[in-house]
Amino acid sequence: MKTLLIIGSIAGLFILFQAYKIMGINKTELQPYKVLKTYDSIEIRFYPAVSMAMVKSNAQTYKELSSPGFRKLANYIFGGNNEEKQIAMTSPVHMDLNDSSSTMSFVMPASFNFDSLPKPQDNTVLLMKTEDEYVAAIIFSGYINDSKIEEYKAKLIEELAKHSIKHFNNFRILGYDPPYQVLGRKNEIIVGIDPQEFKTN
Repeated sequence: MKTLLIIGSIAGLFILFQAYKIMGINKTELQPYKVLKTYDSIEIRFYPAVSMAMVKSNAQTYKELSSPGFRKLANYIFGGNNEEKQIAMTSPVHMDLNDSSSTMSFVMPASFNFDSLPKPQDNTVLLMKTEDEYVAAIIFSGYINDSKIEEYKAKLIEELAKHSIKHFNNFRILGYDPPYQVLGRKNEIIVGIDPQEFKTN
């Protein structure tokens, strides 16, 4: 009986800890976008241009890319730059996995423009500004792994084909949550689409 009470108490504390973390994460600045249309399990979105810090990698799997890429980018925003400036973490983290050259990117907070970003001390961390883009997105939960990436990439392709929406460029993985968060995890796969049908004034 005592063992069950201890286990119950630990489980309760764990749930409270996760709830606290989720509330904290909800205060994290999110990359802005506009949902233009919804088809079954996918969304068509418009993303305005943003500044990003990016690292390139020869990794061909999520496992190979995630930890090394995250460490380099985290070092940059936690003061590893020419101004030793702390830059707030935003969400999501972008990952582009492909056979030639993979990348991981952090979106920079809206309070920075490209010219005001401090220069990385690590020359493998690159600063870039994206173009406006239109994408299709599919959401999935839990922890990211390579089998889930392939599963939801296939589902996204299937939905796009069903609605005769052409896609191009690489599929990207968006991760919204830190590794210690267990409950309520959110991830997405996005891919570029032809904007002509969805452009708004």
